[in-house]
Amino acid sequence: MSQHEIEVTVNGEVHTAQVPSRRLLSDFLRDDLHLTGTKRGCETGICGACSVHLDGEVVKSCLMLAVQADGRSITTVEGLSPEGEDLHPLQESFMACGGLQCGYCTPGFLMTSCAMLAHNPSPSEDEVRHGLSGNLCRCTGYTQIVESILVAAEKMRGN
Repeated sequence: MSQHEIEVTVNGEVHTAQVPSRRLLSDFLRDDLHLTGTKRGCETGICGACSVHLDGEVVKSCLMLAVQADGRSITTVEGLSPEGEDLHPLQESFMACGGLQCGYCTPGFLMTSCAMLAHNPSPSEDEVRHGLSGNLCRCTGYTQIVESILVAAEKMRGN
């Protein structure tokens, strides 16, 4: 299998690596960079547990090859709140509002909702539910996830 050299910026840090042509971005992040917040879920793009930001837009990293990220900027859930800093308002509200139970899907929900709030800082409940339609949770029933995002949105607006 052929190898390709890639250079990506992940959570503000530049990484150069040799990767096989068929290496998934999710596997590169988890196995090569040891950023295990990006979860392997369905590996078909349905569950959203592997969601990351690529140049500021949400992508499902299980559907993307690592070579496709060459020269680009990636933010994982570990990059929402850099080490040593306070939690991101979304992380705080997920904890405070009970927006997580087992936590497996939480990184994907955090990354998706962070991008959603960047585009729409004052979403309605319906807009939040629609924005999360590409993420699945088997534990919470979504009510507390939606509440968590609305609380975080309000906090991020300074209300």
